[in-house]
Amino acid sequence: MTEKVLPKENSDFSLPGRIDESNTAYFEIESKSKGRSLTIFGIAFVLVAVVVFSYYFLNQSEIDSQILDNTTFKSLEEKMVKHYGVGQFGSEHSHAALAVFVNGDKIDFSYPQFQIQSKYIHFENDNPYLVHKHATDVPLEMLFVSFGLKITSECIELGYEVSQYCTDKDNSMTFLVNGKHYSNINLYEIKHNDRILISFGDSELVSEELEYLEKLEIHDVPKISKLVPGKDISV
Repeated sequence: MTEKVLPKENSDFSLPGRIDESNTAYFEIESKSKGRSLTIFGIAFVLVAVVVFSYYFLNQSEIDSQILDNTTFKSLEEKMVKHYGVGQFGSEHSHAALAVFVNGDKIDFSYPQFQIQSKYIHFENDNPYLVHKHATDVPLEMLFVSFGLKITSECIELGYEVSQYCTDKDNSMTFLVNGKHYSNINLYEIKHNDRILISFGDSELVSEELEYLEKLEIHDVPKISKLVPGKDISV
């Protein structure tokens, strides 16, 4: 009677199927299979990369434009600075008086939501009418947009009140700069001592509104003292 000898516990041959795996042919088939999978994966990766980069380079300008339009850190003011070619902050300092009337009522710009909303052009020190411009090539539109005022040749929209007023047979829009009519007040760049009137409503009120505007004091622009650098003095 032949005595049966059990395989050792640590031997792989004690497991089902291990005898077949010990054959050289088995390992060659498994190696070829893995190599084929890696090759297919590599080819697929290269094809996807080629498609992606080809699409980008063919549409680069359009994609870059979309990135600029959708980038969260690019504020509206920064876009307008680039669009209008605004000069460096501090390249100019001008003061002008601005009065905006809607149906005979003057908008009071002394409230906090109107004060220093743009560094380039703004109201400051709780003053309700004096505009400060601190750079070259800054249009009035940048001031209006900074606190939600939209003005066209036919309408005035108060974004902060969600209200809109448009011309009709009884109401008109009037833009005056130093008494002269302007068709597009948004693009006007103030000069020192300008007096600007924007009026919506009964045109018969314009003369009265102009009288009010003419009485407003326009402060002189501070200049840097040559004797004490860094100090402002009024001239």
